[in-house]
Amino acid sequence: MTYLGHGSISSAIGDGLYAALIYLLVAFATPRSRTRLVAAIALGLCVAVELMQLTGASAAVVQWWGPAHYLLGTTFELVDLAAYTAGVAVTALVDRGRSTQALTTTS
Repeated sequence: MTYLGHGSISSAIGDGLYAALIYLLVAFATPRSRTRLVAAIALGLCVAVELMQLTGASAAVVQWWGPAHYLLGTTFELVDLAAYTAGVAVTALVDRGRSTQALTTTS
């Protein structure tokens, strides 16, 4: 995301892509789950990571192992929750559309 700069737009795009990755990981781990369940789990994980930043636990982990910053972050920002929601929602819509298309082409 460094090509887009360091502003709030690039941050929101990065957060949305992070949420999309979490969605894909959950979908991969639970291949027979419904789209809504995968989306709920993915969003729940993203929210849990963001809320953990309020406790300082993620900052402590990052001090211990620097690369954890990319996974956990260190600073709570309310706008991140909106970006996570958008990222999961868009990914779920694409997933649902792909699943529906696969069903219609095999029938």
